[in-house]
Amino acid sequence: MNKVAIICVDDEQTILDSLKIELEDVLGDEYLLELTESGEEALEVLSELLEDDYEIALVIADYIMPGIKGDELLKRIHAISPKTLKIMLTGHANLQAVGNAVNQAKLYRYIPKPWQREDLNLTVSEAIYSYFQEKKLEEKNEKLQQMNQQLEALNKEQSSLIYQLHEQEKHLFKLNQAYERFLPHQFLQLLNKESIVDVELGDQVNKEMSILFSDIRDFTTISEQMTPEDNFKFINSYLSRMEPAIIENHGFIDKYIGDAIMALFSGCADDAVAAGISMLHQLNEYNQTRQRPNRLPFKIGIGINTGSLMLGTVGGHYRMDTTVISDAVNLASRLEKLTKFYGVSLLISQYTFWQLQEYDNYSIRLMDRVQVKGKSKIVSVFEVFDADPPEMLQRKLATRTAFEQALTLYHLQAFREAEELFADCLHQNPQDRVTQIYLQRCQQQLPPLH
Repeated sequence: MNKVAIICVDDEQTILDSLKIELEDVLGDEYLLELTESGEEALEVLSELLEDDYEIALVIADYIMPGIKGDELLKRIHAISPKTLKIMLTGHANLQAVGNAVNQAKLYRYIPKPWQREDLNLTVSEAIYSYFQEKKLEEKNEKLQQMNQQLEALNKEQSSLIYQLHEQEKHLFKLNQAYERFLPHQFLQLLNKESIVDVELGDQVNKEMSILFSDIRDFTTISEQMTPEDNFKFINSYLSRMEPAIIENHGFIDKYIGDAIMALFSGCADDAVAAGISMLHQLNEYNQTRQRPNRLPFKIGIGINTGSLMLGTVGGHYRMDTTVISDAVNLASRLEKLTKFYGVSLLISQYTFWQLQEYDNYSIRLMDRVQVKGKSKIVSVFEVFDADPPEMLQRKLATRTAFEQALTLYHLQAFREAEELFADCLHQNPQDRVTQIYLQRCQQQLPPLH
């Protein structure tokens, strides 16, 4: 394991001393802790550590400092070490400074002074965990590439044997094709099985994956207007349009649950997000064909989460099925259900957001922090609105910065200031249900005017 360092930046020595005590209590002596009193000194230390082959996992910086301000410092650090996570720890940062750090340095978290010990410890622990999870994912991708190269070399060496077994393989290929319609070959690959005949009850493997859940809004109402035969035709017509969007983005459908789809993505989180956007575009095209009175347009909701999964087989001697077990699956399902409440089409968790490699390619805004059912942990939720109608898309883009500033104020319990910003956003985008919800929440928190 490479040497790992954490840099703290503050012009007050007492703050640095307190930070050192807090971090050593949480992290022990596993990481090198560097304390610096200015932005200039922090940049020098960063350069020296990188020259000494240190990994800089985390930078915790004040905002008001002599010389380089906190947001500009984090921007420079991001340019030098983009994988380093950044936390702004200050009691004086304005919304513009926080916005600059979020947009230009991909700020991980803002913590106000004086900090709550539990909040600081939890945030630092989560940041370190996220940093190493990203590193592990990169290592896994490298190993996967090496395995593919080794497999390619092995295939070349076995070319003569493949020729002799050609006819037998043709038969097995057709057989596997038939089975793949019920059990995706990607699932077999994840279980390290060559064929369905190799699968045994109890086979299991742990994987880091992205999970996509989608569901038709108010499907019961729609289906009540159809005969059973028409229901099957409608479902199959809809699902056949959604399937390519998932397959083309390197995912596979784990199961259909009535009108709902559960899909898995073993590559990068971008694949799952791109699939969700593509599904919504396909839906828009499909709805263009449903203009008759008895074939009305409909909507779907999509939730995506990324995490560790246990894939395997369950059942008995005569009947066996594949399944996925994980809290990550439950969160993806809950996000899909939240889309209806917020009136949006696509939600992703913070864990998926952290894993995005091409963040700038998407239209994303922070939307809420929710508690996972059965858990005490709070999870940030983001909306991806690339597939919104053009007018709505442009209005959300135009109000995104103000909306996220209002959201920050809301979580800081500055309800009056948040209300003003949310009201301005709603004036620019009257159809934005999320803004309507937050405006109502702010008004409920404010005392009545006399």
